[in-house]
Amino acid sequence: MGDTFGSSTAAAAVGYLLGTIPSASVAARLATRGRVDLRCAGSGNPGAANAMSELGPGWGLGVLAADIRKTAVACVAGRRLAGPTGAHVAGTAAVIGHCHPVWSGFRGGKGVAASAGQCLATFPAYLPIDLAVAVTTSLRPSWRHRAEAATTVASLAWVAAGVVWWRRRWPNLWGPPSTLALPVSAAASSAVILGRFAAARRRDTARLTHAARPTPTSGSSR
Repeated sequence: MGDTFGSSTAAAAVGYLLGTIPSASVAARLATRGRVDLRCAGSGNPGAANAMSELGPGWGLGVLAADIRKTAVACVAGRRLAGPTGAHVAGTAAVIGHCHPVWSGFRGGKGVAASAGQCLATFPAYLPIDLAVAVTTSLRPSWRHRAEAATTVASLAWVAAGVVWWRRRWPNLWGPPSTLALPVSAAASSAVILGRFAAARRRDTARLTHAARPTPTSGSSR
């Protein structure tokens, strides 16, 4: 029991650390020599969609690929450390690290591309759907509300598919065997991702509300 807990903890730690790799920030530094900070430019989100908008399609797709890769690598590392369950633990931890990196005041990306990496390594049967959402939201960064709706539907489908695969014990291609850890990890990652979308929506609403307030006059009537 202790060995299992220790291995799972190690998988979570490795996954989180890999998830915190700031792919978008690195791309911004390379593309602009440090002149652009994606947390202050565009949507303010350090992710593939904002990189696509502010740095160009090539850089945006590069960030998308890097975010997918780092989470997939995290899952592979987690599987080596703690078996099939470790892959799921590390994948969810990587999504958390991407969305809430400790090095950046817990202000990270929204996690859609990171979830595609998790699916690539742990649920390849669902990968086409998750990858389609990741690519669409990156290519259409102006579709903020549509992106959130699409991500919500995709997340629910991810969890539902995980339940079906677990209950029916369907084969999972190169992913780990279909166990309860599959839908649980999908639900956990989905909750983190949707939480980031909700936080971004609240910030946008607050910004619009502040902008709509009348500016007080400098003088006062007597």
